[in-house]
Amino acid sequence: MPKGIWVFVEQAEGKVRKISLEILSQGRKIADQTGEPLAAVIAGDGIADLAQEAAGYGADQVFLLNSPQLAQYTTGAYTSALAKLIQEKEPQAFLLGHTAVGKDLAPRLAQRLGVGLASDVIDIEVDPEKFLLYKRPVYTGSAYSFVEIVSRPSLATVRAKSFPVAEPDPARQAEVIEAAVTIDPEDLKVIVKDVAYLVTSRPALTEADFVISGGRGMKGKENFALLEELADVVGGAVGASRAAVDSGWIDNQFQVGQTGSIVAPTLYIACGISGAIQHIAGMGASKVIIAVNKDPEAPIFNVADYGIVGDLFEVVPLLTEEFKKLVNG
Repeated sequence: MPKGIWVFVEQAEGKVRKISLEILSQGRKIADQTGEPLAAVIAGDGIADLAQEAAGYGADQVFLLNSPQLAQYTTGAYTSALAKLIQEKEPQAFLLGHTAVGKDLAPRLAQRLGVGLASDVIDIEVDPEKFLLYKRPVYTGSAYSFVEIVSRPSLATVRAKSFPVAEPDPARQAEVIEAAVTIDPEDLKVIVKDVAYLVTSRPALTEADFVISGGRGMKGKENFALLEELADVVGGAVGASRAAVDSGWIDNQFQVGQTGSIVAPTLYIACGISGAIQHIAGMGASKVIIAVNKDPEAPIFNVADYGIVGDLFEVVPLLTEEFKKLVNG
């Protein structure tokens, strides 16, 4: 009989991503409600030290898939190794982050295992009869659906910032299981030779508490320096609308929206962004939204908590100075 709530703990360069800690924290609550054990699954090379961190955030078991073949993420290798482990242990549910890795890996696992998948989940409810119900936005966030998956395990990718991170318990212990890693040769279609990381002191866009985004109103690549200065003052990340990305002013990894990253920071500042529905779908869940736009009729003001009608090239420097005063006391 299937047993256990499993969480895929995503890591890079030996550091666990914050979204995995969010899911582990919520997984602990679900496990307590259902009476199921909570397990963390960590894949990589030289990852044994991460087991205690997973235990501290609530894991009863930690499965380690430790192999040089898993040192860098590739679809084939991770799908092969994880599918075999899932088939052997038969968990009730397998939860992943709705990240670039999670969005790539989850549908492959669902196909390989022949099970259902709920993507971009923002809440998980425990139902006495249906086990888990996954809440996800539809129609660019204008409505929500509750998804029941009858196959086992049920797979789901969870949007970042959907759940708070619990306070870790450093003394908590978990059963650590070194799982055998067997990868079918036909799954090794891609071998990563090297990875080049973007070196930045700013937080990842999807994990930042403060996001400052620019749109067509930025007028050029060089003007994003205004937003970068403000982001650095508040310890935030810089984002952009699709219009700014398509104009070549900023790389597409910074795009916020339905076809970019979904963010839910504490504070979102939209500068020179009109507010197309695709962009709103990517940032509408932000706790507080400030919009800066010269057009008082811009749709972005319909979702903003605070609106500033004015020239962003005058307003943003003023905001930067005011935030400096707050940060510096």
